[in-house]
Amino acid sequence: MKNQQKVAVLDGVRTPFVKAGTKLSGESMQDLGKHVIRELREKSGVRAEEIDGCIFSTVLLDPSTPNWAREMVFDAGLPKSLYAYSVSNNCISGLVAASCAVGEIRNGTANTVVVGGAESMSNPALLFKKKGSEMFLKLSRARTFGDKLKLLANFRPGFALPEMPSVAEPSTGLTMGQHMEITAKELSISREEQDEIAFASHDKASKAIESGLFDDEVVEIAGVKKDTLVRKDTSIEKLEKLRPVFDRSEAGTLTAGNSSALTDGASAVLLAGEESLSSLGKEPLAWIKDFEYSAIDPDKGLLMAPGIAVPRLLERNKLGFDDFDMIEVHEAFGAQVAANIKAWEEGLMEKKVGKLDRKRLNMFGGSIALGHPFAATGGRIITTAANQLKKNNWKRALISICAAGAMAGAMILERD
Repeated sequence: MKNQQKVAVLDGVRTPFVKAGTKLSGESMQDLGKHVIRELREKSGVRAEEIDGCIFSTVLLDPSTPNWAREMVFDAGLPKSLYAYSVSNNCISGLVAASCAVGEIRNGTANTVVVGGAESMSNPALLFKKKGSEMFLKLSRARTFGDKLKLLANFRPGFALPEMPSVAEPSTGLTMGQHMEITAKELSISREEQDEIAFASHDKASKAIESGLFDDEVVEIAGVKKDTLVRKDTSIEKLEKLRPVFDRSEAGTLTAGNSSALTDGASAVLLAGEESLSSLGKEPLAWIKDFEYSAIDPDKGLLMAPGIAVPRLLERNKLGFDDFDMIEVHEAFGAQVAANIKAWEEGLMEKKVGKLDRKRLNMFGGSIALGHPFAATGGRIITTAANQLKKNNWKRALISICAAGAMAGAMILERD
């Protein structure tokens, strides 16, 4: 490393987060990404030539654009000489993009970097099944018409049918929800607590939207101006009536109401090194203090890796929960939030962190209410946390995000 200069969050934007298959279904991942990059540059006032790089993420990969970040640079009107690369790491993809930029800036290879993530769950890439792929590849390689006819003699209609996308874990064959049902039972996470977390998410998010808290962050796209998944009129009673969806027996506790929904959306954040702030004429919203990533055996809880990442991050920085003004925990499921809080408070996976004040938890709503476009969640949380630190003159924010593959990321933002 050439230096250890501080890295600032200068600005951030996101699209409205919208239920997949609805109002943003006509927008591709590429469309969503280029839109937030363009809007971020215009909002920040930083000139295009002052940006040194772009690191962008997605989870639902499109084989037609293997380096989507570079294509977004072209489509967003940034200089074609701008270096860009793509990252993908499930739900922590947005945090990974940001931490990669921190490394670039501290290494002296960049001063100002756009990072973010986009997800179009409405438009996943469809692939042929194995036999279909083999057939079409052989046909493309056949040299003569006769060779093609011989191959077509073995063609079956099913070869032309795509393999539908699955959210099951490749390593276990279970979905995240199924895994979380197992963890909820093992840790005795009640349905009541899950529904309370979901209700709080919607209640806080609806109040944040009504107060205009997100107005400076959310940029209109395709005529959509606000998040569409937040339910102002929900209640504990309504949530209690929903049936479990991952374990339909009487023992099931995870419902559509206490789980995050399939969502379309994108976010982008502008990061810069301390040494470049004067030339940019910008003041930081917050600094990225530190971050930590962890991974565990999926059999120990697919979404329980925050139980390691957060304690390790806090111990290294000699901090506890009481040192943070706001604590942002990604809500994949209400059960996942409750389970990781239990791990932190009881020391189930690492040294006890201490009691978490629920009043500081997801103070402006979380992924259950706002939605969860996988790669865009990291940028959403960084942007809101940084803005609120500055607005309220707060000192620190803690971010925790779980991810498929039994991984997690945690990050500390702070102000001087």
